[in-house]
Amino acid sequence: MRVLVVTNMYPSEEHPALGRFVRDQVESLRLIDGLEVELFAFSGGGWAPYARAARELRARFRRERFDVVHAHYGLTGWSARGLRGAPLVVTFHGTDLAHTRVGRLSRALVPRLALPATVSASLARSELDGAGVRRRVAVLPCGVDLDRFAPGDRRAARERLRLDPAGRYLLFPADPARPEKRADRARLLAEAAGATLLTYDATHPDDVPDHVNAANAVVVTSEREGFGLATLEALACDVPVLATDAGVAPLALAGVPGTLCAPFELDAWLAAVRPHLDAADPRVPGRARAGLFDRRRMARRVAEAYRDLAAAG
Repeated sequence: MRVLVVTNMYPSEEHPALGRFVRDQVESLRLIDGLEVELFAFSGGGWAPYARAARELRARFRRERFDVVHAHYGLTGWSARGLRGAPLVVTFHGTDLAHTRVGRLSRALVPRLALPATVSASLARSELDGAGVRRRVAVLPCGVDLDRFAPGDRRAARERLRLDPAGRYLLFPADPARPEKRADRARLLAEAAGATLLTYDATHPDDVPDHVNAANAVVVTSEREGFGLATLEALACDVPVLATDAGVAPLALAGVPGTLCAPFELDAWLAAVRPHLDAADPRVPGRARAGLFDRRRMARRVAEAYRDLAAAG
């Protein structure tokens, strides 16, 4: 089976963190027997790159035959529609549905797809069902890389990051400039708890696992999440995580001791995080739960969706 993946999110030398989760899925798909995966990645930003990508796709692949075309992000799906002859899957990641203008265009694309997909069931409920879009929607997350994210020595991680070995650290696992991630809540919590807040502002992807293992706890204070990969990355490292009830967090954290999944409320979050800040090396039994969302396992789900589409066609 031959598949073309089209994406505006993919790591580059200039932007090494961009779309790493898409790359993880592409690489995992390429390990599956019987699947040949071609990649077309381009840079987004504004409207022009999507029109240009549509032209380039037609020019490059008009004589090629694919069994499935899979686009990541709503506007990228419109670019991929220029290729005919193969069923089109589009995975919506969150911002493409929640954004005021892009969201309308993304939802307008849904009826034209062979298979619309979201990265979480909660995203489908909130942004498609809630907007009156009535279609069968697949849930196709990219998954967590358990090779990169694993329990590591906290002191060694802090030494590599030049942090105080005895410090009290909370990790806000996002760029503070992204308003939907609500860095203001994380700052409020850290200040009230007497902790230092670490963030991913300009952090290279190679250093991210050390940031997770260096933290006493990871705090995902988001207003909304398409999926919520940071929660799974913390669990994969057996690091305590507190998360709002968005994206995959309610499912991922249910029943895991030492974690919290609840709307942000300062007193409740303070009570949950203080034991982790007071402990020398706080850990939770999270890796087995993260394994349910392993990138290779999620890639097999995606491959099965491809096969069902090809068989139906």
